[in-house]
Amino acid sequence: MKTLTVKQNDAGQRLDKFLTKSLPALPQSLLYKYIRTKRIKLNGKRAQISDRLCLGDEIALYINDSFFEKGEAHYDFLKASKNLDIVYEDENVILLNKKVGLLSHPDETEYCDTLITRVKRYLYEKGEYDPDNEQSFTPSLVNRIDRNTCGIVIAAKNAQSLRILNAKMKTRELHKMYLCVVHGVPAKKEALLSDWLIKDEKNNKVCVYRRQRDGAKEIKTKYKVIDSYKGLSLVEVDLLTGRTHQIRAHMASIGHPLLGDGKYGTNAQNRILGYKKQFLCSYKLVFDFTTDAEILSYLNNKTFEITDIWFVNEFKNRKLWE
Repeated sequence: MKTLTVKQNDAGQRLDKFLTKSLPALPQSLLYKYIRTKRIKLNGKRAQISDRLCLGDEIALYINDSFFEKGEAHYDFLKASKNLDIVYEDENVILLNKKVGLLSHPDETEYCDTLITRVKRYLYEKGEYDPDNEQSFTPSLVNRIDRNTCGIVIAAKNAQSLRILNAKMKTRELHKMYLCVVHGVPAKKEALLSDWLIKDEKNNKVCVYRRQRDGAKEIKTKYKVIDSYKGLSLVEVDLLTGRTHQIRAHMASIGHPLLGDGKYGTNAQNRILGYKKQFLCSYKLVFDFTTDAEILSYLNNKTFEITDIWFVNEFKNRKLWE
């Protein structure tokens, strides 16, 4: 028999989810069987799959020792680059300026060097994250932005912060502002666009419709033109909903696709100026808590902003046209 004690970063999880992460060698079928047959107990009593764990809970496991065996430690995140642009950091969160070209998470094209693996390496080398001492938690990103978009991404250092921020993201208590360059000059200098969006999963593309359709989700995008010059406009965007490719698709739907965006714009237009990467940056983040934020309450009403944005500087200095 072995015992696992629930630590701070493990509290609040369901028992089965915690054990799945803590004992990767234990098959899922056996996990549920052992809970059902009382070979896994919580605080000395019969456990339920859906039991929520609390700090200090003890889980007794009457199972084969082989399920506790771990292979030699090998951390792929140590292969990631050390290059991180940190906007803000404290004991609970890190705000990062993700650069164009960097993936937020691993995918089939890149596994080791992504924003989250760089964060893990950074925290590991600072001594703030040790996988050997964590039973199930790993530093995680709260939001993500496309590979070809730059801007602020939030990383949580502990499970409580991750839970709080995920909840705040869903209730729109984290306010994100974007800057972009679009083709043309919108007829209205300021407007609230309200339409419907359907995602084509197979082609990783979305379509915008003026009226509701089956499977469509409502989208609301507020924009303001900051400057216009020679057929291009610098625009600030306030995302009131957060759907896939919302800014790119919504602006294109009114005839003003983003400069450099070949998916929702036209490459012929982009080639005129010789730009292939899209001009979009998540440049401002406002913590606007309307409900209890627990250990993160100190962040309420704080604003973080990236001021040095390459395409904004080039637009204002009229270098985009050179």
